[in-house]
Amino acid sequence: MVDAPGSAPEIDPAAPPSGTGCAECLAADGWWVHLRRCAACGHIGCCDTSPSQHATAHFRATGHPVVRSFEPGESWFYDYRIEDVVTGPELAPPASHPVEQGVPAPRDRVPDNWPDLTH
Repeated sequence: MVDAPGSAPEIDPAAPPSGTGCAECLAADGWWVHLRRCAACGHIGCCDTSPSQHATAHFRATGHPVVRSFEPGESWFYDYRIEDVVTGPELAPPASHPVEQGVPAPRDRVPDNWPDLTH
């Protein structure tokens, strides 16, 4: 694990998460496998295993390079620029989506063949 390069503008520990699920999937009646939290602005997006890959799309659209897992029990950071895990500070709570939300989610939107639709 390496320190996030030049982490001052890339990580804002005070930025709260945008919600408990992928912002774009929720708006479009979509679903996700795992969630990632932008360390710069708190945007919650779905991981690259998810059909829509909104966390990576957020990085491409904004240039915010560092995400943190938004999964219960996980606290790792990832830097898209170097494609590696990096270290980072504690972020504003909550640190994850609610455990009862489950994976994949939201349950009422996940198709029966969801494993066939993941990357």
